[in-house]
Amino acid sequence: MKTATIPALRVEPQLRAAAQSVLANGETLSSFVEESLRANIERRLYSQAFISRGIASRDDAKAKQEYYSADSVMAELDDIYQQALKQA
Repeated sequence: MKTATIPALRVEPQLRAAAQSVLANGETLSSFVEESLRANIERRLYSQAFISRGIASRDDAKAKQEYYSADSVMAELDDIYQQALKQA
C-alpha cells in the first residue's frame, strides 16, 4: 500500500515547543502528530457510535412507548454497584 502525506500544519512557535517538550525518548514530532491523529480519529469514531446507539435507543423507546425515570435507572445502577462491591 502506498503511503500518503498529511498537509503541512502551520502552528505558533509556542505550540511546536510545547509538543516537542513532551516527546518521549526517541520519539519524533512526526510520530507524535501521527499518533495524535490516530487517537483523535478513534475517539471521534467512538463518539459517533455512542451517538448512533443513543439515537437508536431513543427511537426504540419511542416506538415501544417504554420509558424509565432517572430515579429508577439510578436505583438499578446503584444496586449493580453494590453487588459488585460485595463480590470484590
